[in-house]
Amino acid sequence: MIQLSTTNSVPDPGHSCCTASVHSAAPHAVRAAPVSTGSAKPAHEEIHIPSGTYMMGDGFGEGYPNDGESPAHEVRLDTFVMDVTAVTNEKFAAFVADTGFSTEAETFGSSAVFHLLSTARKQDVLGVAAGAPWWLNIRGADWAHPTGPDSRWEDVADHPVVHVSHNDALAYCQWAGRRLPTEAEWEYAARGGLQGKRYAWGNELTPQGEHQCNIWQGTFPTINTADDGYLGTAPVKSFPANGYGLFEVAGNVWEWCADWFLPKYYRNSPAENPKGPTIGAGRVMRGGSYLCHDSYCNRYRVAARTSNTPESSSGNCGFRTVAL
Repeated sequence: MIQLSTTNSVPDPGHSCCTASVHSAAPHAVRAAPVSTGSAKPAHEEIHIPSGTYMMGDGFGEGYPNDGESPAHEVRLDTFVMDVTAVTNEKFAAFVADTGFSTEAETFGSSAVFHLLSTARKQDVLGVAAGAPWWLNIRGADWAHPTGPDSRWEDVADHPVVHVSHNDALAYCQWAGRRLPTEAEWEYAARGGLQGKRYAWGNELTPQGEHQCNIWQGTFPTINTADDGYLGTAPVKSFPANGYGLFEVAGNVWEWCADWFLPKYYRNSPAENPKGPTIGAGRVMRGGSYLCHDSYCNRYRVAARTSNTPESSSGNCGFRTVAL
C-alpha cells in the first residue's frame, strides 16, 4: 500500500498540480536489471544536438523560489543525440514484452491519476493526495492502464508512456542502450537554439493565437476547456517542433532527467557539461504537463524545473532518452 502526497516539502502556489509523490510503508527493494530475451528493439527517432553555450535558468524572474531556477548562468555542452519525442507506450510495451519488466506502479499496485481522467470504479479509488484532492490513488493504474484498471495502453499507443518512475525510466534505458539526459542537456535541447527566451518557441505563449503546447485552459482543477485539443495526454508530434526538431518539450508530460534535484545547485554548478549534484531530495523533472496553467503553475517555461522521488509515478510524467 502506498500513500500519496504532493511533490513539495515547502508549500508554494503551484507545486501540487505537478505530480504526486509515493510514500511506501514498506522498505524499497533493490530491483533486478531487466533481462532481454533477444527480441528486436524499436529504433529511436533521434536528432544530433550541436555543441554550444547558452544561459541556463530563469532570466525573467518568473520562477518559484523553491525551485532554484536562478541565477541564470552560462553553460557549455558537448554535442549529444536525443530522442525527437518522449518514449511512447508502443516503445515501452516492446521493452516490457522483451523483458517481463514490472514497473513500480505495478509493484505498488496503484498510481496517481488526475480526477477528470479517471475511468476507475469507486472501489478502486484508494484515496487522494494530501493537499491535492485532484490526484486520485487508483488501484490498478499503471503504464498499461493509464486512467484505471479497465483502460488499455493500446488505445493510446502513440502517446507518451506515463506512470513510470525514475527507476523505471533507468531500466528502460539500460535495455535500450541509452540514458536519460542531464538537466543541462534537456534545457539546452528544449531551447532549440533560441537564446534567452521564455518558451521553446519564443516569448509569447500563443503566437498568432496558435497553441504551441498541451497545457491547461480554463479553471484549475475543475474545468479544462481543452482549447488546445486535449484534456489529458496528446499523441507525440501533436504540436510544432522546436528549432532542433524536438516535439513537446513544453506541456503534455513531465520528463525525467538524470540529475538529483537541489534548489541551490545553480549557485555553484560547473560551467561545462554539468552532471547535477551528488545528492538531492528527488530527481529532476522538466517540461511541465497537460495540468500546467499560467494562473497556477507556469512550469511549461523552458527554464522551469521541479522534482519527485525516484520511485514515484503519475499519469503526467514520462521521459525521453539520449544516445550513449
